[in-house]
Amino acid sequence: MKDMAATRLFLQALAIFMACLVRFLHGYSPPDSYLIDCGSRTNTTIGNRLFLADQSASNFLSTPTNVIAETFDSVPPSDYSQLYQTARIFTGTTKYTLPVSRAGRHWIRLYFNPFRYDGFDMSTMSFVVSAQGSVLMESSSLFTSAAVKEFSINVTASALVITIAPSTGSSAFLNALEVISMPDDIIVDEVRTLPSRKFEGLSGQVLQTVWRVNMGGPLVTPLNDTLFRTWVPDGPFLTKSNLASNFSNIRAVKYAPGMATRDIAPDSVYGTVMKMNTQMNLESNFNVTWEFAVDVGSRYLVRFHFCDFVSTNLNLLYFNVYIDSWSVITDLDLSLVSSNTLAAAYYLDVVIPVSGNNKTQIKIGPSNLVATEKNAILNGLEIMKISDGTDGVALPRSGSKKSVLLIASLGGGVFIVGLVLIAGFMALLYRRKRRKAKEDQSKWQIPSMMTDKGMTTQSMTSKYSNGTRVTASPGHYFGLQFPFTAIQEATKNFNESEVIGVGGFGKVYKGSLNDGTKVAIKRGNSKSQQGLAEFQTEIEMLSQFRHRHLVSLIGYCNDSNEMILVYEYMENGALRNCLYGHGKPSLGWKERLEICIGAARGLHYLHTGHSKAIIHRDVKSANILLDEKLVAKVADFGLSRAGPDLDQTHVSTAVKGSFGYLDPEYFRRQQLTQKSDVYSFGVVLFEVLCARPVVDPSLPREKVNLAEWALVWQKKGQLSQIIDPALAGKINADSLQKFGETAEKCLADYGVDRPSMADVLWNLECALQLHEVSVPPGDPEQSSTPHIVTDKSTPLNSVSHVDNILAAAQFDTSSVDEVFSQLVTSEGR
Repeated sequence: MKDMAATRLFLQALAIFMACLVRFLHGYSPPDSYLIDCGSRTNTTIGNRLFLADQSASNFLSTPTNVIAETFDSVPPSDYSQLYQTARIFTGTTKYTLPVSRAGRHWIRLYFNPFRYDGFDMSTMSFVVSAQGSVLMESSSLFTSAAVKEFSINVTASALVITIAPSTGSSAFLNALEVISMPDDIIVDEVRTLPSRKFEGLSGQVLQTVWRVNMGGPLVTPLNDTLFRTWVPDGPFLTKSNLASNFSNIRAVKYAPGMATRDIAPDSVYGTVMKMNTQMNLESNFNVTWEFAVDVGSRYLVRFHFCDFVSTNLNLLYFNVYIDSWSVITDLDLSLVSSNTLAAAYYLDVVIPVSGNNKTQIKIGPSNLVATEKNAILNGLEIMKISDGTDGVALPRSGSKKSVLLIASLGGGVFIVGLVLIAGFMALLYRRKRRKAKEDQSKWQIPSMMTDKGMTTQSMTSKYSNGTRVTASPGHYFGLQFPFTAIQEATKNFNESEVIGVGGFGKVYKGSLNDGTKVAIKRGNSKSQQGLAEFQTEIEMLSQFRHRHLVSLIGYCNDSNEMILVYEYMENGALRNCLYGHGKPSLGWKERLEICIGAARGLHYLHTGHSKAIIHRDVKSANILLDEKLVAKVADFGLSRAGPDLDQTHVSTAVKGSFGYLDPEYFRRQQLTQKSDVYSFGVVLFEVLCARPVVDPSLPREKVNLAEWALVWQKKGQLSQIIDPALAGKINADSLQKFGETAEKCLADYGVDRPSMADVLWNLECALQLHEVSVPPGDPEQSSTPHIVTDKSTPLNSVSHVDNILAAAQFDTSSVDEVFSQLVTSEGR
């Protein structure tokens, strides 16, 4: 007998050692780990995990005399079947008090398998489980089969108290209990929400795991997960399984620094994927959709897991992710967010509300970017219910009849007082709402305009003005408030044939006022949170700017809850459309240089023309617009930010921009400067020269990224080999060399090595002069367009030359014209 006891003790010690070894190899060893097999008379070993016998854990219980139950019926086959064969039945309120060695988030896993035992029917039991004063769950005939309820809670005390309280006249039961410390980085404190806001204080919330799904892969049991989680296959949740196909390559998964780890999700999740079925007709741009049951009125943390081992190269896969009708992220390029690491594990968190439907849909679909692969992927998904710990559930208490009467009396009094308070609160809310409505209306009044001749105020006689007194320059509609009916008339009732652009904010329409003035009309989409945020950014930051090379505001409309702005119409659209893909006449080299100079002037004005610099943050050829005379004007300031103060070198902010144009230093450090715009403009320069997209996955690998490809040829001194064929033999060699050197300097790896926009402007002017002196008299290239004025008497290496150029171009940095620029291009983000 002694030998048997010694052998059993040795085996238990060996099992504990092996469990610790496995955790060590997995990279995480939890400071607190309690595994209890409730109702069991002996310890239970499952894989490398040792669950203590119920009697061994009785010192944690406040009422250890409850009923020990055991069933001999068959239980659902699983790795944990042994835990479901025994249970502890609680006839009264019971507490587990578990010492905590380190405060922080802990997992609580409660195992339930209802069965009958000695007159007890566990399937009908009603009870409440709470921990640390927060309600975890309420059971009322909740269980019909074996189940695990998993919760994540932030433990702040030296002991975690789990209370199991039966309802009046009922009992409670529990088959097994786990309490395990979580890694610190599993749940962050601040995440994004839908609508687009920030959710702060997540680390203090109780989270209940509702769904944990392995997309495209098999069941992952706790024994195959570093943190002993269960991941179920996604098949039952797919709405149309024929639209999706699975793929796996577990060996390809990489864990890049600063990205996901095996503690976030295991290899078996990141190494399997569900993607669009490429056998389907991809021209239809369908979405792959999963549907999950949720509780109406609750909030959920949704975690997406991605790993692109499907693509053969970087920057090939761009796709969109949606939750119901909300856009979570558009044009996601996993190689970009993973610092150019293919097949790197990555996860994305977002908090969503569930209001009117007990089903939520998760969707992935292809990007709308041109020349990109029509595909989308998802590797794993977690949906966790967020609770403040109350959920409207009260812990049951027993008491005398007098107590009940007292509570009822107090409740009645509280009810009456509550009605009075609610009535007063509603009245206050109504007054605030009216006051806020007036304030909001006043915010939409465009301020006075400043013209070249000073401030002018006059009453418009147009049929659109309705006698509204506005400030304007003669012959223009600056600051004019248009009624909604006028906007409808100008756009032919928002006819789709008049759409000239679509972005995150909504649609842009071509319109015509009653006097024949052509305008671009941007109609904000109230359902697009991204667009509204950008809309507000422009109003707050850029309403004070006016410049010849910035697209100008004409008027606005805020009738009928609409948010509409009216801009000058740019006849030739976006620069990118004039360079490639739309069958327009090819631009000459001089025209391209003048367009680049105009855009550089606009950006230089933003950087230097006000008390604080403005950083555009989304410089690209789609945001450089051309009027009927090919005058370039910078547009779309939805992502713009105020630059750093004089005593600062940068602005720390989340990375935003467009693929192919994004400053790599800004991406790495999340430190934004004016030199980030300079980098993006350098990409535009090569785009102008080569007349091709900045990212083209259809090309061979070395040519996919225009900036990288062009720099190789520039450094070899053979840039002429890759220029637009329409320019072959038409560019002066010295002009091309100066242009190429300018673009190369803009694309320096570090911002400190890049030129300012003033330097860029000077170099482009130099390239233009070098070209002009080489063009024979009478050549069409010799004809000068009116918007470029150069002072050839000034030495090219003189800084004052830039000042002369800007002065000649009427570069008005002193006027604050309360007119701002806006996107009217067809390309959204």
